Amino acid sequence: MTRHARNCTAGAVYTYHEKKKDAAASGYGTQSERVGKDSVKNFDCCSLTLQPCRKPVVTKEGYLFDKEAILEFIITKKNEYNRKLKQFEKQLKKEEVEKAELATAEKEANLIKFMNREKNISSRDTSEPGPSTSSSISNLANGKDKQLPSFWVPSQLPDAKISKIQKPDPTVYCPISGKPLKMKDLIEVNWTLVNDPDDKKSLIAKENRYMCPVTHDILSNAVPCAVIKPTGHVITMECFEKIIKKDWIHPLTGEKLKEKDIIPLQRGGTGYALTNTNLEGKNERPVLQA
Repeated sequence: MTRHARNCTAGAVYTYHEKKKDAAASGYGTQSERVGKDSVKNFDCCSLTLQPCRKPVVTKEGYLFDKEAILEFIITKKNEYNRKLKQFEKQLKKEEVEKAELATAEKEANLIKFMNREKNISSRDTSEPGPSTSSSISNLANGKDKQLPSFWVPSQLPDAKISKIQKPDPTVYCPISGKPLKMKDLIEVNWTLVNDPDDKKSLIAKENRYMCPVTHDILSNAVPCAVIKPTGHVITMECFEKIIKKDWIHPLTGEKLKEKDIIPLQRGGTGYALTNTNLEGKNERPVLQA
């Protein structure tokens, strides 16, 4: 094939290869790039603080939290519920007072209307017949002052809408899974440290910090893990499939286990995407038209 055929520009069809090549060279279109390792949360870090857990606890769905951070979150949500509940109760009392005032005002309006009707009947008997006219030309006369609100008060504007407070939900939801969360459902995690006498680094500086207590495999984001609910030990899913699942006996304590006692540990995800579901960042640019 000659050079002219390779760089032919006289073709009637703009091929996909040519379009993709021109888009990459010209800076148009959408660029997709996989998120690097530094942008992914480590498997032993808190899902709220994104820092290594000092006292790790796990939920029933397998999300890891620092105990201090998740308890502070639960207390904050409960205080927020109490504050909203007081506002809701205050609104109910205000509505009851307004209903009572409206009922009283309606009775007074009916009484005044009746008295004015009786007064007009008695005045027409003594005076000349004819329609009664009012000499006042003010737009605030004859009770119109209550129909025309003050224009300088924002809450009295015709288009102002009163926001009604709804009754708050007392349930505290998990910040990651969105499911109901209770303090009694948090399970303490028992990590197994890697015994390496040659590694003099601190625990946070170590690359390999924890291991499976049964198989001694190093735990990381690339290794699926699970938490044994009764004791809190973290094992690999391979250990669960090959050892525990055969007879459902705890390999360290010997106690009987059930299927609900194994909680798969959710691995680390990015700060702006769901865990391990979408690890791509997209940068949108102007589209190159054919």
